[in-house]
Amino acid sequence: MEIEKIKQVIEAILFAAGREVKINEIVSALEINAEDVISIIENMKQEFEDSSRGIEIIMVNDAYQMCTKKECYEYVYPILDKRSKPNLSPAALESLAIIAYNPGVTRAEIEAIRGVSSDATVYKLLEYNLVEEAGKLEAPGRPTTYKVTNNFLKMFGFGSLEELPELPRYKMDENQQIVIDEIIEENKEDE
Repeated sequence: MEIEKIKQVIEAILFAAGREVKINEIVSALEINAEDVISIIENMKQEFEDSSRGIEIIMVNDAYQMCTKKECYEYVYPILDKRSKPNLSPAALESLAIIAYNPGVTRAEIEAIRGVSSDATVYKLLEYNLVEEAGKLEAPGRPTTYKVTNNFLKMFGFGSLEELPELPRYKMDENQQIVIDEIIEENKEDE
């Protein structure tokens, strides 16, 4: 099959699926090797970007999806979804960050880190499909563990959790308080 025909078929598959399509699904449909599929899709991603189209191809955890570019979201959203935009409170963002950086965390661990009850925020994150249950912990009571979803990765523009920014390092003094002055000094020295 010629390269342009392969691109056409891949574009049709990604468009029609409306979800993340795993590389092995495309490989089995086209009967070509995975390296060629990845190379062609990466080339297509660049073509979409260069031609100023309203759509793009994104990679999410070893799968590809065709989606609207972020710049077009405000125009597309009112037409397709009449619900109000999901707004995340600072508490929800804190809980979401804890789950993203600690996949497999329990609600009790989230509450221990935040210092307050997190029931409502975890339920809201589940409702928005930003987190999902990851299983049960082998501990008394078998608490549920949580992880972020592919929807989280797409919403925040990450291809995988490895792309999350590195957490800042901090120091504690003898009273178990964070020492900010030393961190600021270190940052100035690094610059």
